[in-house]
Amino acid sequence: MTLLDSAAISYYGIDMNADETIRGAPVTEEQIAAWAAEAEAGYDVDALKKRGRGRPGRGAEASQVVTLRLTLNELAAIDAKAQREGKTRSQVIREALVASAA
Repeated sequence: MTLLDSAAISYYGIDMNADETIRGAPVTEEQIAAWAAEAEAGYDVDALKKRGRGRPGRGAEASQVVTLRLTLNELAAIDAKAQREGKTRSQVIREALVASAA
């Protein structure tokens, strides 16, 4: 007999009787059964690999990240314009660059 045979060891810090949730919604037995059936049927590995990670691309080629130094006033003006137009900070900056290059 070893120490492990006689000791009560828990490898999990989860109360197995507690309700599990995903984004606050309870997980049902039906959902678990559906996920298990999907996993047992197998996944298309090529489709999973193709999906990729990170933000979606903006075009056919990879985008480059560029660091830009702005004063607090410049940044506030960009943020105000973005909020007025319902755009992101990046969209406002890209549009300004395209307009100035034309």
